[in-house]
Amino acid sequence: MLPNTTDVKIIKSDPISAFGGANFVFDYLNRMNVDQICNEALPPMPNQSKYSWKDIFYSLKSVYLCGGGCVEDLQSHLRTHFANNPFVKLASPDTVLRRLSQLAEQTQTCQTKRGVVAHQYCTNSRLEGLNIDILKKLGVFKSGKLTIDYDNTIVFNEKQDSKMTYKKGYGYQPGVCTINEEHILYIENRNGNSDAKSFQADTLERVFDLLESKKIKKIDYFRADAASYQFDVISLLQNKVGYFYIGCRNSYVEKHFSRVANWEKMEDKEGPLEVGSIDIIPFKKYAGTKKLVQKYRLVVKRKPKKDGQIDLFTHDAYEYRAILTNDFDQDTKSVAAFYNQRGNMERQFDILKNDFGWNNMPFSSLNKNLVFLYFTAIFRNLYNKVIRYFSERNRFLKPNFRMKKFIFRFITLPAKWVKQGRQLKLRIYSSKDYHT
Repeated sequence: MLPNTTDVKIIKSDPISAFGGANFVFDYLNRMNVDQICNEALPPMPNQSKYSWKDIFYSLKSVYLCGGGCVEDLQSHLRTHFANNPFVKLASPDTVLRRLSQLAEQTQTCQTKRGVVAHQYCTNSRLEGLNIDILKKLGVFKSGKLTIDYDNTIVFNEKQDSKMTYKKGYGYQPGVCTINEEHILYIENRNGNSDAKSFQADTLERVFDLLESKKIKKIDYFRADAASYQFDVISLLQNKVGYFYIGCRNSYVEKHFSRVANWEKMEDKEGPLEVGSIDIIPFKKYAGTKKLVQKYRLVVKRKPKKDGQIDLFTHDAYEYRAILTNDFDQDTKSVAAFYNQRGNMERQFDILKNDFGWNNMPFSSLNKNLVFLYFTAIFRNLYNKVIRYFSERNRFLKPNFRMKKFIFRFITLPAKWVKQGRQLKLRIYSSKDYHT
């Protein structure tokens, strides 16, 4: 009987990269002239610099394109895989972080009219412009209708300057705008003690000023949660967008619920519910004059409480949610369904935190981490285009794949560069039929 043994023989050869699929992505980005856009928007590199902005951009992108979790993976895991790569000259983690930190702008501090707590926030005009230029290249603003969603998210961390959030943990609370539900339009980094409601009108005004400076057409739709239910915010949106849809806290509008006479049945992801609408005039004491008083539409949603307990204020056993809008054209069901789509913001935050490194910010200060947030948000925007492009040409990909599945099915590809007839050619080792 033959012994059940297997001899393993190791044969030395030229280095083979485990991430050969990344070459196709870099080639596609080159054809999109992403490096040219970066060079035009970012400050020029010194003449003696070994790396260009393209190298910095591609180096950081390769971390998340190859399944890494932090910038240090460039040195510890990826350097050998991109040695002598014609598309990217991989920079060290220190070089990448040093270049990113040079783009940071000063952190601003302010206080509310009646508050004593210092609120810290920061913006970055250079990266705001770069992001808009990338979105223009992607054709985002050419769509028939433009929809902006605004929300804040908590990114827990223990950075040197992070403050306690309302969820009893240290971190930041950046405000983020998305456009057409899948692209990141604007980021303003806030410290953890700055709630979403404070200074939101100032934030949104900066967003619209940015769009006007970039000659972006007027926004058609705007959606936000109850933190935006403020007189200053509503007054701003009235002049800047076609239609807005703002969530309302029940304590502000529950006195109007009993006026809803006609309830229509519909369903959402949570099950059956009823919707109705009435016209109201909110913020009367803030408006001051009759010219500032506006009539809006209040769309109310309700569903039975699970415990059947009667509410003291509404005198019934329903859970209520309300939406304030200036849209008097759509029917009530359509308004409720359209507002519910802003739940996609939570999915975007999950993608940014887990696929593009927001949970592992590299710097210890608010303003420098904003630079990192913008770069990774641009990677997210480009990924939408990349996955759509390659899924149209490869049957084993789908446009809704998250980064991890894209890495397993496309990026993880044994390959090496070989020189033949004075030309560099990529030799891949796979049974799949790759189309690029």
